[in-house]
Amino acid sequence: MTASSAQGIKTVLHPVSDLSKAKAVYTALLGVQPQTDASYYVGFDVAGQHIGLVPGGGPQGMTAPVAYWHVEDIEAKLAELTAAGATVQEPAHEVGGGRVTATVIDPDGNVLGLLQDQ
Repeated sequence: MTASSAQGIKTVLHPVSDLSKAKAVYTALLGVQPQTDASYYVGFDVAGQHIGLVPGGGPQGMTAPVAYWHVEDIEAKLAELTAAGATVQEPAHEVGGGRVTATVIDPDGNVLGLLQDQ
């Protein structure tokens, strides 16, 4: 595996309009209580995946779910993706706890998330 290889999709964030209603539905779907439960984000860890609920699409303005590919080197992966024709939507930035995320848009307009844990 190279430094910029993807480790798979392990995180999916969903924009929601009503956090408490969405939390009830996802709690029922996943069968577990959220590990993170705040007014700005609710997150569930189940079966090796993280499912997050983002009220109002968050500061990034999500309008649809975004799957985040976990990578070893986010800057190298961004360089590879842009060289291949993707456009950076949201540059790499820390979101807390040593976690860095970024998003790109593929040639068809799909948003691809990247996530690196430091």
